[in-house]
Amino acid sequence: MKKLSILLVAAVVVFSSFKAIETWKKDKAHSRLGFSVTHLGISEQTGFIKDFDVTIKAEKADFSDAVIELKADIATINTGMDMRDNHLKSPDFFDAAKFPTLTFISTGITGAGANKYKLTGNLTLHGVTKPVTLDLLYKGTTTNPMSKAATSGFQVTGVIKRTDFGVGTNFPTAVVSDEVAIKADGEFSK
Repeated sequence: MKKLSILLVAAVVVFSSFKAIETWKKDKAHSRLGFSVTHLGISEQTGFIKDFDVTIKAEKADFSDAVIELKADIATINTGMDMRDNHLKSPDFFDAAKFPTLTFISTGITGAGANKYKLTGNLTLHGVTKPVTLDLLYKGTTTNPMSKAATSGFQVTGVIKRTDFGVGTNFPTAVVSDEVAIKADGEFSK
């Protein structure tokens, strides 16, 4: 009986030390997936992808073990100019009809300072999957006064090369920079 009691206490201690993995979903009204390129070497042109979903799963409160998955609809690219948007969706660039989805699935996260992380993962764009490393800033968690839900904020920044993914390969970098800056901001709730 004494051994059974010890085993039960040990089991309670072990299982109580495990914290459940929590799933956080983006708040559509307070999240944005943006990008910018240099045009003719003299001006920054910006845009965003309107329809995208992101899920963050984490056990730790500081998100140092976060697993992030993103899926975005290329057909919802918006640069504020219909003619340019249609050109970006064409086979000259993203070929949205053939490759309608951009995805990112994280493969790791490492600390890079207070609330800062290097986020690694596989980015699939234009039918090409490549590993990328992005900067992730955890901006904190608060209670949303409207929903009363715990809400966490994040910012992701980084640079990719469009030609690595076969995007716009017929356009020289003197016209459109090869480097594409990514900036995503979001609020997430459980």
